[in-house]
Amino acid sequence: MSYSQNSNDKILLVDIISDLENRFEYKFTYADDTIEDIYVSKPKRNISIEQILEFLKKETSLKFSKLANNFISINKKNVSFVICGKLEDKRTGLPLESATIQGKKNSSISKEDGSFELEISNPRETILIGHLGYRTIYRLADSFRPNECAPIFMNPKIETLSEVILNDYITKGIDKSADGSLQIDYNNFDILPGLIETDVLQTVQALPGIHSADETVSNINIRGGTHDQNLILWDGIKMYQSGHFFGLISAFNPRLTKKAVLLKNGTNAEYTDGVSGTIIMNTDENVNDDFNMSVGLNMINADAFMDIPIGKKSSLQIAGRKSISDVVESPTYEEYFKRISQDSELTPENENIIFDFYDVGLRWNYNISDNDNLRVNFLAINNELVFTENINTNTIEESRQSSLMQNSFAGGVWYERSWSETFKSVLQVYETDYLLKAVNANFQDGQRFLQENIVSETGAKLKTYYDFNEAITLLNGYQFIETGVSTLNDIDEPPFRIKENRVIRTHSTFSQLYYKSKSTKVNVGVRYNFNEKFDSHIIEPRLSFNQKFLKYFNVEVLGEFKHQNISQLINEQNDFLGIEKRKWILSEEEEIPIIKSKQASLGLYYNRKGLLMSIEGYYKTVEGIKAKGQRFRNEFELEDAIGEYTVIGVDFLINKRFNDINTWMSYSHAQNNYIFTAFSDEEFPNNIDIRHSLAVGASYTINNLKISTGVNWNSGLPTTKPIADNPISGDDINFEKINSSRLDEYLRLDISATYDFKIAKGVLAHTGVSVWNLTNSQNVINKYYRIDQNNALQEENEFPLGLTPNVTFRVSF
Repeated sequence: MSYSQNSNDKILLVDIISDLENRFEYKFTYADDTIEDIYVSKPKRNISIEQILEFLKKETSLKFSKLANNFISINKKNVSFVICGKLEDKRTGLPLESATIQGKKNSSISKEDGSFELEISNPRETILIGHLGYRTIYRLADSFRPNECAPIFMNPKIETLSEVILNDYITKGIDKSADGSLQIDYNNFDILPGLIETDVLQTVQALPGIHSADETVSNINIRGGTHDQNLILWDGIKMYQSGHFFGLISAFNPRLTKKAVLLKNGTNAEYTDGVSGTIIMNTDENVNDDFNMSVGLNMINADAFMDIPIGKKSSLQIAGRKSISDVVESPTYEEYFKRISQDSELTPENENIIFDFYDVGLRWNYNISDNDNLRVNFLAINNELVFTENINTNTIEESRQSSLMQNSFAGGVWYERSWSETFKSVLQVYETDYLLKAVNANFQDGQRFLQENIVSETGAKLKTYYDFNEAITLLNGYQFIETGVSTLNDIDEPPFRIKENRVIRTHSTFSQLYYKSKSTKVNVGVRYNFNEKFDSHIIEPRLSFNQKFLKYFNVEVLGEFKHQNISQLINEQNDFLGIEKRKWILSEEEEIPIIKSKQASLGLYYNRKGLLMSIEGYYKTVEGIKAKGQRFRNEFELEDAIGEYTVIGVDFLINKRFNDINTWMSYSHAQNNYIFTAFSDEEFPNNIDIRHSLAVGASYTINNLKISTGVNWNSGLPTTKPIADNPISGDDINFEKINSSRLDEYLRLDISATYDFKIAKGVLAHTGVSVWNLTNSQNVINKYYRIDQNNALQEENEFPLGLTPNVTFRVSF
């Protein structure tokens, strides 16, 4: 028999085993990777099988065991050993305490002098060394010297991670940072009432000053603003679609979204748009060296997730989600569908209703070197609704099919380069596309009405960080954005077609200075914007200041100027089957002005021994808004006026933890008024003016069981009623003063629970149950009036979700 040999005249173990199976009446059983690429010396031929096995044990450190029926198993020995080291700052030489040292099975934390020890079982496993503010180190275990705790130098990371000043803001996993932002970490998240999925756009609605006037994720109101005034970023890519099920659940897969940031004011100068607020979602930035997978199911959708290591420096995450309504229509689906079909073309007479949504996301991380990192992202989102209307004319049944499709595609490349210990650059290029398309087959008018709204945006951003010293960092950058918007209205009978295309290109430069000391944090920035189309120049200052005093107190000052070139218009009459009534439009000289905002806020915070209190007062004014984007349901519904709104408000939170119990109460008061000089009443309450809102909640955690419940109450939204004693004049409704009345108060009780358990070795399960609106409160969130065919006044009410249960089950490998 011939053997495969290496340069040292050793032989592959697999060839030795084959020879032994031919010479002796034994069969060997093993995993391929156990003996792969192992070379050994050739054993003597005149010795027994027992002596040969003993020889191979010494040569390979493998375990050879005789089994029944002349089988011999080969396994790796459970050999563990300890590695050690001492972590130091490369720049200062000071020891680094509280760093995380992570092996495949065990982890350790560095001590005050920077030293650590870690028990490992495989000399080829990758050891991760991480510390906040320093570049992560990846080393193989066999690179550590035996019995020698040598120094390991960590390079400071040039970044602007803001220091956390308040931990567990409402619940575990939400932290308040010194730059005024709220950081959400889903790797370490607790539970919120009514939620069993880590939905970012639902989570932010639990925070003070954030509401959704119609209980959707596609209409989030940050301090009195409309949803189109929010900048929503997914790994730095701007998204123009935020919801599945036409706004009832987030379009961003919770499996991919690991962290999120909410900015209500004091926004970093690198960000544009979002005159009301900014929501930033990020995928996992780490390269993972273990394969893991999970599959899940709830009463709305099924999903799957995979994290695939590609070598030692790269990993790929893939996640997909799809509705299950084509298989089963659950009670949750039925409640959701009833919600979206209100005030739309959908009626009980519709047949063959087909609704489907899905999303697919991808994130690839590649650590090219210690100084170079690359990330590639892709996201596809799709919602589609198709239904058939039947009508009998002259004993002949006719059918027409209507449809609505909403989808988005986004992709980006992100590259980071550390040129030195003090200088770093980041380059990102992205493309994002959005399509809303509706075909309305109108029996009454004998028409087919086709509508489209398309947004296509290309962006590029280059930014650099220079670290002057440990206290001062300077950010500089350039950003280019080209946004194109197309709208189409096409009627077949009588023939009518109008299509508009608009493009805006903006060039921006920005600078921001970060200063931090033990008790003071200051971020001062400015952004310059040049709009090619309007030949306009806009300068926007930004500020965040935080000062710690009296040990347990912080005071915060935030301010910003912002603008945006794109917004949404609403047509309640006929747009997109009445289901998705909003369409994106670009600014156009005086007809559709650039929206501009100014905001300032002052906050005071106290945090000691599990008691957290905060109070924030703010002032915000936004000008250049279109009346058609505000959803008026009165005589000004079709008015094309331009106006502004001003909000003065205060947000208060108190949060107390008692061991395993967490409780919180938040209260917001705001006065939000429009000014439209073209209207008969120039100043009046905003359509989403919620004067008072209160949220009270509690959660309890014991072992792997989490339970949470909460109550949400707010004063009613403004509404305009007809004049009681003279409601109709001719063909028109006589309305009272604009928004001079209020809807009834809103009240909702939610509850949720989750439980994690182990099914088998390496197989974990997660299950949860929730009930939204447990008391089935019939809250009215919108009221409007129409004149019917008999010239009588007809009142219409819009309701949010009623009692809505949900159940989830997930298995992770």
